[in-house]
Amino acid sequence: MRGSGAARVLAVWYPDWPIIASGGLSGPGDLVAVVEDGRVLACSDAARRAGVRRGQRLRLAHRLCPELRLREREPLAETRRFESVAAALGEFTPRVEVLRPGLCVLPVKGPARYFGGEEALVGLVQQALAELGAERRPVGGADRATDWGGPTDTAAQAAEEPAAPALLPPGPRVGVAEGVFAGVLAARAGVLVPVGRTAEFLAPYPVAALEDEELAELLVRLGLPTLGDFARLPAATVADRFGPAGRLAHRLARGLEARPPAAPLPGLDLAVEHRFDPPEQLAEPLVFVGRTLAEQLHTALAGAGVACRRVSVEVGCADGSSAARLWQHEGRLSAPALAERVRWQLQAWQGAGAFAPEAGGFTVLRLVPEELVPDSGRQLALWGQTVVADRVERAAARVQALLGYGGLSRVERVGGRGPGEVLVRVPWGEQPEPAADRDAPWPGRLPHPAPGVVWPQPVPVSVLDAAGRPVGVSGRAEVTAPPCQLLLEGRLVVITGWAGPWPAVERWWDPELSRRRARFQVTLADGRALLLVLAGGGWSAEGSYS
Repeated sequence: MRGSGAARVLAVWYPDWPIIASGGLSGPGDLVAVVEDGRVLACSDAARRAGVRRGQRLRLAHRLCPELRLREREPLAETRRFESVAAALGEFTPRVEVLRPGLCVLPVKGPARYFGGEEALVGLVQQALAELGAERRPVGGADRATDWGGPTDTAAQAAEEPAAPALLPPGPRVGVAEGVFAGVLAARAGVLVPVGRTAEFLAPYPVAALEDEELAELLVRLGLPTLGDFARLPAATVADRFGPAGRLAHRLARGLEARPPAAPLPGLDLAVEHRFDPPEQLAEPLVFVGRTLAEQLHTALAGAGVACRRVSVEVGCADGSSAARLWQHEGRLSAPALAERVRWQLQAWQGAGAFAPEAGGFTVLRLVPEELVPDSGRQLALWGQTVVADRVERAAARVQALLGYGGLSRVERVGGRGPGEVLVRVPWGEQPEPAADRDAPWPGRLPHPAPGVVWPQPVPVSVLDAAGRPVGVSGRAEVTAPPCQLLLEGRLVVITGWAGPWPAVERWWDPELSRRRARFQVTLADGRALLLVLAGGGWSAEGSYS
């Protein structure tokens, strides 16, 4: 609607960016999926045609598409590769805001005036990104990369765009509308919404587009399946019935910003920074400092009773050069999550060669909150558990500042079959590397109890039968002879009892990563009990039960 006050934004969206950033595509027919937490995060167009969908469990995805190749998600690679896209858009305006790798927005008002209107701006943006993709895309055979661009989701979009050469997917989708929410949907549809018609554009979309599963389910049960149905409700009634979250969603459905425009708060400067003297030559120390600054920024925002819509990550060098990038915040990122994005951005700049050696080193790292608005608060848990958790988080951050980034870690349970795979140590505030569902059945997993000691590196051993011949395991998971002797550290020890094997065939679909293992539990004449594993034709001891 006209006069809504929502600024026009241009959104750029690369479909299936995790697939593109992983480098797993070599052609349009590749069956590839990127997985996270045991589920499909993104998949190629060919995999979608085979029935694979986002959010599917890996077992169902493989049942639908046995030839599917899986790749773990790489957040750092996604950010690093998207930095070149953000830098190209920075030629039109410095106010490029990254919502997540693969999706960003920029204000339209200034650039559209300079470049001759919104349609002209969209055309120039598409041309710049197409040229960037052509520069990044090597030519020739199977080595062609698909770092820039992504397979489209709909036949209608493919029909509107010019045909791409073989193995070269179409470029990103660009859309323009009022507000970030509508701008992103416009980019997914690849349309330029006329001024004042954003509410009309949003009306047919299902309420699931609000990305609030609980609210969307409730609205459908109330007979309000679309954004248009929801938008027609009186704002006061929505606020009374659905609370603050419903009020914000209602504004989005009406084509407005989630929060009404707020006047700048006078005299309030909450930017936090750290200066390096002498200049820091490496980027790694900046990553650690970024965690401290993120904690300081959240503390300052909470103390002032405000939230911010975006955070600018800024770096300065000794020669006067600098770089800055906006990340969406909207008050939803915790201090560790904000610190993680700072780390992504710093490593993306480093990987893109944004700072030359002659720059003289880094002199300042700064986090600047933008568009401050009053904080609507949050619901605390009963008995104040949330407050206690916050205090623990702050105390751990202070200890980590004294001991160093890797000095404070925690044990995290992940998926796996062997005792050395189900528990990993990760630095405090970080998440473990993406792994399959830890609660999955895991055929071949050892039964309880687990070994009391698991060695960092398996110890090579030899398992022999009564005649002194090596013991093996057949393809039907049967031992060639009963294990009778163990050669460990140059000493031959009699095996008094054994159990197994527990065979496991892992990643059979990937020729490079596939492996076959068989584990045994054995007791020895000297009183020890060990966990042995046979893999690649060789035996080793993984752990000890005593």
